[in-house]
Amino acid sequence: MNRDISKRNAAEEAVKYVKNGMVVGLGTGSTAKIAVDLIASKLNEDFQIVGMPTSIQTKLQAKQLGIELIEIDEAETIDLAIDGADEVSPNMSLIKGLGGALLREKKVEKKAKELIIIVDEGKLVQKLGRGELPVEVSPNSYEVTGSKIEELGCKASLRIKEDGNPFVTDNQNYIYHCRFTDGIENPNLLDTNLQAIEGVKDTGLFLNMATKVIVGNDKGIQIMQ
Repeated sequence: MNRDISKRNAAEEAVKYVKNGMVVGLGTGSTAKIAVDLIASKLNEDFQIVGMPTSIQTKLQAKQLGIELIEIDEAETIDLAIDGADEVSPNMSLIKGLGGALLREKKVEKKAKELIIIVDEGKLVQKLGRGELPVEVSPNSYEVTGSKIEELGCKASLRIKEDGNPFVTDNQNYIYHCRFTDGIENPNLLDTNLQAIEGVKDTGLFLNMATKVIVGNDKGIQIMQ
């Protein structure tokens, strides 16, 4: 599988759903970046959208491309959001946020009337938890928070930058990468239990949110909905 072609095929299909005048959530990550580029290429006198970026990185990209932007708190609902994912299960449950922007992504995408996820075939899993689950936590007493996360049956490793310091999110938080040996048996229960831990800001479990998943491959796309 050629991942670059697969990602582009998925992004090109998703952008077809973007209509003139929409407020669009602009995702973060390599596949979403392609979609933002494609949306910008459609802009003209007769086709304008307003973007709500899910990260500082995406905000900078969209600004450079001339997309009009609003902040997260400037709209209660948005028409559409397009973003990638790290894992997609058969019922369209997702793990997202390994790029480090999960809290902002979830805030934006909960506002969306439609959430279109774009991935290549390699992101499809039978059960969530094949890889790591990111969990965003407050820097205050983060070690205690990490210990409580591990009590839920995983190994939690703080995300560290190349310089040896903790990775800091756009919201000035830290991220734990959580690995479950046998995957995640009950994503809804796990999300509830994680959210109940003091210091946890949000999780990379995006459940009952995606309305459409566009899966790109070398030859085209498949749509889950």
